[in-house]
Amino acid sequence: MNSKTVTVGSAAGLHARPAALIAQAAAAYDDEITLTLAGKDPADANSSLMIMMLGAGHGTPITIASDNHPAVEAISAMIGSDLDAG
Repeated sequence: MNSKTVTVGSAAGLHARPAALIAQAAAAYDDEITLTLAGKDPADANSSLMIMMLGAGHGTPITIASDNHPAVEAISAMIGSDLDAG
C-alpha cells in the first residue's frame, strides 16, 4: 500500500467544490483510494460526500492511501493545491 500525507491547500478546506474535483479524479482509477484524517475513519476518495464529512480545513494533514502509486501522487497533489483558485 502506498500512502502520502499532505496538508489541505484550499483556503476554505475540503468543501463541496474541492471534494467534487477530488472524487471525479479518484473515479478515473480502478483502485481503491482512501483519505484519512487523524482520529476519523478512512473516507472513500470516490465520494465527494465522504470527503466533505471529514471536515478537513485549510492546513489539515490528510493521508492518501492506495495500491496505485500514481493515484496517490495525483490525489495528493490536488489536495495540497488550492482547488478554489482559478
